[in-house]
Order: sequence, then structure tokens, then C-alpha cells
Amino acid sequence: MSETTTMETSAAPQAAATRRRKKIHWWSRGSGIRLRIWMTVNVVLLGALCWGVMAALELDSKGPRYAGLGRPAGAPGIDQLIHPAPPPVPDKSIFGTPNGKYFGVATPEAPWSSGEVDSIADKAGVRPTMTEYFVRWTADFDPKGVARAYEHGTLPVISWEPWDGEEAGHTEQPAFALSTIVSGAHDDYIRRFAQGVAAQKWPVAIRFAHEMNGIWYPWSEGKNGNHKGEYVQAWKHVHDVFTQAGATNVIWVWSANIIRPVPGTDLAALYPGDDYVDWVGLTGYGTKDEESATDTFGPTLDILRRITHKPVLITETGREPSTALKAKWTTDFFGWLNRQADVLGFIWFERDRDQGGKADWRFDETPESQRAFADGIATVKLADGLGG
Repeated sequence: MSETTTMETSAAPQAAATRRRKKIHWWSRGSGIRLRIWMTVNVVLLGALCWGVMAALELDSKGPRYAGLGRPAGAPGIDQLIHPAPPPVPDKSIFGTPNGKYFGVATPEAPWSSGEVDSIADKAGVRPTMTEYFVRWTADFDPKGVARAYEHGTLPVISWEPWDGEEAGHTEQPAFALSTIVSGAHDDYIRRFAQGVAAQKWPVAIRFAHEMNGIWYPWSEGKNGNHKGEYVQAWKHVHDVFTQAGATNVIWVWSANIIRPVPGTDLAALYPGDDYVDWVGLTGYGTKDEESATDTFGPTLDILRRITHKPVLITETGREPSTALKAKWTTDFFGWLNRQADVLGFIWFERDRDQGGKADWRFDETPESQRAFADGIATVKLADGLGG
């Protein structure tokens, strides 16, 4: 065997050993990469699972926050926790049979501000279940407003006003006379609004052309060139356009003002009929020397109960400032509310003069009035959540 052959023979095992070491090194390095990938995937999956569990616990312990109505159900599966299904869209009828009274607020930033709702809840000791806001006929339907209301756990109540605001003329706005609504001049706008309401699917309470028995809005009969009988015609026309657009998710709220400032108005002549109304609304504020809610609401409720047996919602209320009477009236209001079986609840007008109120109606105007409100509402059996 030559020297060259001997060297080649001895070198072969060394080369083979080197190749084995390199292969082992590559495999070990690849295993480390695979291990890190495997660990990362498991961390992500575990995080998603924990998030789903926490979300489920959050829903069960605190109640519904988005879209309300979420009642505790059976234990969800893993796939449901990782990919939770959206809450089912409720039928509007469930809102008419709550297991308690509704507590609503009309605030400067409703329905957009969650901080505002949280602040109300802190001051009142309970969380509102309705938020009311105002939309003129110069604005289209905004589904984001409805979504925000449901995110707060509140039913949106839209006061839908056929005018261009009081700065355009408080009572005289010929473009919005009742005859223009009846004739179909606004149908494109009404239909577009109705289609938007139908498309977003969630129930919405619409308080159309409220306080029609007053003399301070351009949709009042006797003002703005309006004639007797036209209010009912306008209401039915708007309702029919919504029905044709498939907007059956609307809770129609016919909302009169208490008769104190307008005692001679015939409320029955302004009522469009039970087929066109879901709830009867009522605006009433404690003023002057009134000490009780019966003083404020009693005479008007007596009339309404002779006209219809539809459930009643106090759509605006509050008490004007009075050192002696505001807290007293507020305390009495909740005792009165507890005695009214057909009154679904109330919406407090939580605004002062700087925020669009004619007076400082806020329940937290003073420490005494806030205490009266918190103590009073604590005596009321409130609805567990949206729909009861």
C-alpha cells in the first residue's frame, strides 16, 4: 500500500465524522427553530383562549355591554371562546315587557360618550338603560349612533324632529309644514332614513314630532300654516313609508307634553291610533311650587289612559332649581313611579341652561338633589338589562 493510499484511507473516517458532526449540528439548530415556532403558536393559542374565557366571565359578571340582552347561557365551547358569535338581534317586542322600570337619560353628548354614561351611573348608583338624543330632518340616519348606544347597554331613543332647529325660526318653517310631509315632499329623505334604520336591524325607539300639543314647534297644529287633522295624517304617512322600507324594528313613541301649559288642546284628536303607536310618551317637568309628580303628570295621564292602553314612557323629565322643592319633588317622583303599573320608565333630562336646557334640570344640580335621586331610584325595581 502506497503512502498516498494510506493517507487517503485514514482521512476517510475523519471526513465522515466531520459530516456527521455538521449534520447533527444542523439538526440541533433546526430543532431549536422548530421548538421556538411551536412555543410561539401555543402562546398565541393560549392567549386567545384566556381572552375568550375572560370575555365570557366579563359578560356573565357585569351583564351585557354591547347590544344589551346578553343573558348568561351554557358553558361555551373552545371554538366559541376563540371565535365568539355576535349577540343575536332581538325583536323589538321584548322591550315592551321589561321586568322592571327603564332608567334613561338625555345628556349633551348622548349617545356618543361612554364616559358620560359612566359618570351618570356613578352619581345615580345604577346604570342607565336608555339614552335619548335629538336628530333634525337636516341629518341622515347614522347607524354609528345606534351602535354606540348599544355599546353602553342602552336602548337608543331618537327624538326625530321635522325642522331645521329653533335658530331657523322656532315655529315658522314653511319647508317643514305638516302639509309638506303629507304630500310626500320629504319622502326621499324619510325613505332614506327608514332604509338606514332597517339595514342596521337593531331596535330603535323613534319619538317623532314630539310635544305636538304644544305651540312651540313648527309641526304643531295652528302654527306654521298647519291645519287640524294634519298631524295625524303626517304621522301615518311617515309610519307607512317606514313599513314599506321594511323598518319594522322601530318602537314608535307618540309623545305629548303635559297639559299644564296648553290645557285646551284635544289630545285625542292628535292620536294616530293604536295601530301606529307602540308606546305613549309624556314630557313633564316639575316647576314652580309643584311638590309631587302627581301634580305634574296626573291630569295628563288621566286623559291619555282614556285614549289608549298603550304603555307609557316619561320621555323627558326633571325638576327646575328650588332650594326647598327640588329634592322633595325628586323623592316623590320615585314613589309615584313605583305606583304606576303602566309606566315603563323615565328619561331624565340631564342638562342645564348652557347645555340646551330651559333650566338646570340635572338631578345632580346640588348634593341634596343628587342624594334624593340616588336614594329614590334605589327603591325602584329596575329592568335587569335591555328588554328586561
